[in-house]
Amino acid sequence: MRHKQPDFPGTGPEDENEPVCVAVVTSSTEAELIVGMLRSGGLRAAMSVQGAGARQPELQLQGVKVLVPRADEAAARECLAAVQDNPD
Repeated sequence: MRHKQPDFPGTGPEDENEPVCVAVVTSSTEAELIVGMLRSGGLRAAMSVQGAGARQPELQLQGVKVLVPRADEAAARECLAAVQDNPD
């Protein structure tokens, strides 16, 4: 009789709601603009600031991450690429 192997990180099915980073920017203001743009396009998005940078913007040395669920990653990257190609 075969026993089912446990799902270890990286070996099981990927969770479509797992957050993935689609951009890292230098300020929370820029991240908020990107999150707003993605949301206006019907995508789920959020920003993440690590450490003291969440309270003190001058400490955002590692950048601010823009996160989307894995299921929305491809659409989010397409949206960001379209904006970079057409900044006007």
